[in-house]
Amino acid sequence: MHPTETIDRDSLRDDIPDFRAGDTVKVHVRVVEGSRERVQVFQGAVMRRQGGGVSETFTVRKVSFGVGVERTFPVHSPTIAKIEVTTLGDVRRAKLYYLRERHGKAAKIKELRGARGAKAALVEVEEAEIDAEDAEQVDDVEDIEVEEVDEVEEVDEVEEVDEVDGAEADGVEGVDESDVTAQAAGADDAAEEAADE
Repeated sequence: MHPTETIDRDSLRDDIPDFRAGDTVKVHVRVVEGSRERVQVFQGAVMRRQGGGVSETFTVRKVSFGVGVERTFPVHSPTIAKIEVTTLGDVRRAKLYYLRERHGKAAKIKELRGARGAKAALVEVEEAEIDAEDAEQVDDVEDIEVEEVDEVEEVDEVEEVDEVDGAEADGVEGVDESDVTAQAAGADDAAEEAADE
């Protein structure tokens, strides 16, 4: 540890969000004009972040009216009101100087979907905790025993129905079996005669 780091520790800001090269940020800068102070927003892509401690700086690039404008800000400067990270960039370099030669669509930085770093780990932990809570709720539901029903409703005894012996019942006349068989035999004979012709 360098001896000046203990002195500089009081000047470090703790409200700086986590951002790196490729991210799009809005830097709210305090501008003093005479006796009045106003906040001006500078929005662009972070080209680099370098240094450490109090002397750490970052460079933001934007294209204004077809002209590329780059500004370098000290991270822990009191002139910066706040820094907002609007989008996360999906880049593989720490310094994006190649953007200076590119124009239009070629200068576009691909956006990273989802969280990065500690936030991604935190999201995974939260999802794991939610899954664990769901599993506990399912176990609680399985542990609930179904209450057995001790009382069974008494079923009324069914009255026995008298069987009908093929004789006359409720105004229906009885039919002889010999008549039915004779009619069936006559029908068979007529079918055979029709088939022979």
